[in-house]
Amino acid sequence: MTLSVEEIVENGLCSGCGLCRAVAGAERISIVLTPEGRERPLVHAPLGLPTLNRINAVCPGTRIEGAHPASHTAEVEHDLIWGPAEQLAIGYAGDPQVRFRASTGGVLTALGQFLLSSGRVDFILHVGASREEPMRSKRRLSFDAASVLEAAGSRYGPAAPLLDFTAVLERRQPFALIAKPCDIAAVRNLAKVDPRVDQYMKYALTLVCGGTSDLTKSEDVLAQFGIREDQLSLFRYRGHGNPGPTRLETLGGQSFELNYQAMWENEDKWMLQSRCKICPDAIGECADLAASDVWPGGGPTGEDEGFNGIIVRTRRGLELYQAALAAGAIKVEPAAVSFRDFDEFQPHQVRKKRAVWARLVGMKAAGKPTPDAHNLRLIECAQLNSVTENLAEARGTRRRAAMGRLSEPGPDPQCTARTVNPDPH
Repeated sequence: MTLSVEEIVENGLCSGCGLCRAVAGAERISIVLTPEGRERPLVHAPLGLPTLNRINAVCPGTRIEGAHPASHTAEVEHDLIWGPAEQLAIGYAGDPQVRFRASTGGVLTALGQFLLSSGRVDFILHVGASREEPMRSKRRLSFDAASVLEAAGSRYGPAAPLLDFTAVLERRQPFALIAKPCDIAAVRNLAKVDPRVDQYMKYALTLVCGGTSDLTKSEDVLAQFGIREDQLSLFRYRGHGNPGPTRLETLGGQSFELNYQAMWENEDKWMLQSRCKICPDAIGECADLAASDVWPGGGPTGEDEGFNGIIVRTRRGLELYQAALAAGAIKVEPAAVSFRDFDEFQPHQVRKKRAVWARLVGMKAAGKPTPDAHNLRLIECAQLNSVTENLAEARGTRRRAAMGRLSEPGPDPQCTARTVNPDPH
């Protein structure tokens, strides 16, 4: 069934990637910030059925798929939870400055810089803090290593890196995408109907994702310190250490910090969007390489130098990993790492992967549309649970869906919602 853009949003399936705007054109869809603190599409001109079908074909809220077997070498290993891996490692950026400033160990930042310096790509498509409004995140194109480093650090609020993706393709230049797993899933979907994706997007790198928070999470932090957003000169969620503090600085010279535990210890206050709670692939199976935190038990116990878990997913990712390692752009620990080590580093991802199938069943039982998931072993992962556990997940999700807790209001065309645009620089 073809869903309207409004139905995708209102049923809690939208992740805010922005690709629908790129497909339909800015004259028909804009991305706006809603009062709930989410970046969502607002349709303001009729969409023909061919355009709507194309949006449904590419939207990660309607379709998400694991990696194609042709992208792997013959030596690839497979795991029921973690999927395919050409290589597993614990590593970090070779440049100590990158390692310190970036989130965790800086591997994604270092790889972005290496892709540019080695001439493999002409630019990096990613997100970074808005230069004008530092609490907000903007789509950014980086053409040099300094620009990549400037955008380093986690961005937990909403971001729409794909809102002008077709314009990026029209540059006809080789590039790499560094983005969330759902963003990469969207682009992989687009590649099936637009050959320019595989022609120009040479690498797709991602993070093992804990979910996207509404901007209201950040607004609560401002309220805690009694400051306004227009007073900010800096809002850094993480970095400058691992995990590093959430740091706010004002134009008047004040500074405020929260450690990671104070920022994130209460899971009820994470304010994750609904799509994240049913994500079939938060671990980046369709990327070329994924990087994670390395926190046994699932959370930091203090500050350290910064380490990333590295999951090399594809043949292309393996070539990049080996070249970056040889050039010193990244370094890895000598000890061997297994999938079961990743279970320890990211136990919440294991729980989610095992729960997603039952959650989707609960949504369907409530009459809600769900993403069409392929090649992600959701049933097999659910079979690791007891029948009682799966029933509890399905019934709980059905109850929340029936109560409207998995839905959201669409953007009000009459409201003064702010339009989201790419970084102009």
